[in-house]
Amino acid sequence: MRFALTLQALVGAVTVSAFAVPRSIEKRLTLIDLKQFGSFPTISPEQAHAEAEPITGIFGDGPQYTGGKSNNHHGPAVAEEQTTKTGTTQTAAAGTCDRNNPNVRFEWRNYSADDRKAFVNAIKCLIDKPSSGNFQGAQNRYEDIVSVHQQLTPNIHQRAVFLPWHRYYVSVFESLMREECGFDRAFPWWDETLDAGKFAQSDIFTDAYFGPLPGKTSDGQGTCIESGTFGNLTLHVGPGSGFQDHCLARAVDESLTGTVTASFVQDCNSRTSYDDMRGCQELGPHAYGHNGVGAVMAEVQASPGDPIFFMHHLFVDHSFRIWQNADASRTTTINGCADTNNPCTPITMDYVLTSNGLRPDTTIGNVMDTLGGYLCYRYDY
Repeated sequence: MRFALTLQALVGAVTVSAFAVPRSIEKRLTLIDLKQFGSFPTISPEQAHAEAEPITGIFGDGPQYTGGKSNNHHGPAVAEEQTTKTGTTQTAAAGTCDRNNPNVRFEWRNYSADDRKAFVNAIKCLIDKPSSGNFQGAQNRYEDIVSVHQQLTPNIHQRAVFLPWHRYYVSVFESLMREECGFDRAFPWWDETLDAGKFAQSDIFTDAYFGPLPGKTSDGQGTCIESGTFGNLTLHVGPGSGFQDHCLARAVDESLTGTVTASFVQDCNSRTSYDDMRGCQELGPHAYGHNGVGAVMAEVQASPGDPIFFMHHLFVDHSFRIWQNADASRTTTINGCADTNNPCTPITMDYVLTSNGLRPDTTIGNVMDTLGGYLCYRYDY
């Protein structure tokens, strides 16, 4: 089944948090109205389960990685890159990848303390760098990345390109961290299913790393993050398609994070059709993760303004790769709609993925196999 929602549905009401900040604490916090952020559209776990198919093939990134902690493995996930000129568009061609010795993305719990700190410091480095001046609203290099997502939102959600484009987008983010901020460690990912219903208790959300994850206030407001690596950060891109200065805010709803379970991921990954799986993942675990963190993360267009966006999409990409591992043909084929026309234009492997000049364009065909040459990585499990 294909889950079809209009793009207008991408902005909706924010669900009331199950964990409100007490009034006595609210007085010491800087608060922000959540109505401006909206939320991602969702399907229920029950709907996903009712339409699940029998699981076939492997369900994991096996064989289990046994090479140790992340501090033994540094390097990029993007292979040695070659670029070719195609008219006025610079397109990245496939490089080379040793499929027997790819780069490994380590789950946060297997990621060393030194690597964790280097990772968040590299993101902060991008925030501290000036914007290129080529991206609307951006006031720093990190916001160049945010602006790209904001401007492309109508073309990258609720259609078949969602998963490959966001895989490419994460690789763009990684490339900028490495090339412009000297990040030379392995990349992490976050297994959100292990923290379902208790995101705020994860040490990802501590001052040492991404800062706290407060709940909504008793009157339904979000909280500006004032501590941690990204404390007191002013965002200039968003909310929505606008450019209004606002704080990095969060408003966790653990009743929503509690749906980001391994069984929900598996029910979505049981689909044999790529586009059925994509629709389930996009409106399922992906959407609930965004809405569960809340505030900036729940706002579709400018959600990368919260750096936890990339940890979340590394989780989404992990789920995508796990689905692909069950059948080798899933790295060489794709189905679904490239647009919202009726009838729509079918998506193809030649569909061009763009970051509006942040990095060279590439194609879906180049990113479908994470060991195919353009990319060169796997996950530790």
